[in-house]
Amino acid sequence: MAADKIILVTGGGRGIGAATALLAAERGFKVCVNYRQDKESALALAKKIGGIAVQADVSSESEVERLFKETDEKLGRLTALVNNAGVVDQGTRVEKMTAVRIARILAVNVTGSFLCAREAIRRMSTRHGGPGGAIVNVSSIASKLGGPGEYVDYAASKGAIDTFTIGLAKEVAAEGIRVNGVRPGLIRTEIHLASGDPARVERIGATVPLGRPGEAGEVARAILWLVSEEASYLSGALVDVSGGR
Repeated sequence: MAADKIILVTGGGRGIGAATALLAAERGFKVCVNYRQDKESALALAKKIGGIAVQADVSSESEVERLFKETDEKLGRLTALVNNAGVVDQGTRVEKMTAVRIARILAVNVTGSFLCAREAIRRMSTRHGGPGGAIVNVSSIASKLGGPGEYVDYAASKGAIDTFTIGLAKEVAAEGIRVNGVRPGLIRTEIHLASGDPARVERIGATVPLGRPGEAGEVARAILWLVSEEASYLSGALVDVSGGR
């Protein structure tokens, strides 16, 4: 990878994204913290780590293009991308789901990851004169469990990310880019508030083999390991950070 290590973390203002941005800065990366709505949190984090914060909705092609252009101009050529931005909705059964809900989840979780990866490849790939790099897609253990009775749509979107990770890894391997994924389990983050059951993470977390929910920093450490040269022969892998689920 290049001497200047430059990383973009989507959905980086809170939760796993914020923990990843913070750890990346500690390990010498110049960091772009992407956010969609929570400007205050993203700006505060960017100031703390000496990075930049850029507002963009990853489901919008034009906004993704602007996000990467601004990163180019302010930090330099990207060497790592963490596709972390994602949304979930209140738990419900499939027969109660609307097309609007499903489309929103797929747009952010799947299309957004594709668009960001596309822009990263255009900058990292040796085919395009880049230095190589690494992409980490944040999936979910829900892709294995299916989310029955709660969020099958979210789980399905993360299943798509698993397949995307495997396919993209093979597609760009010869161009100096490694692509891997992490599948967090029940992690203490704000995303559970959107599910309509904020106590869920503690209640179900007690039932996992390790006997507790995970912390955002534990996922961040796995992400930064995958980005690092310590994982130099790892591509197309899906690493479960789920307490043994």
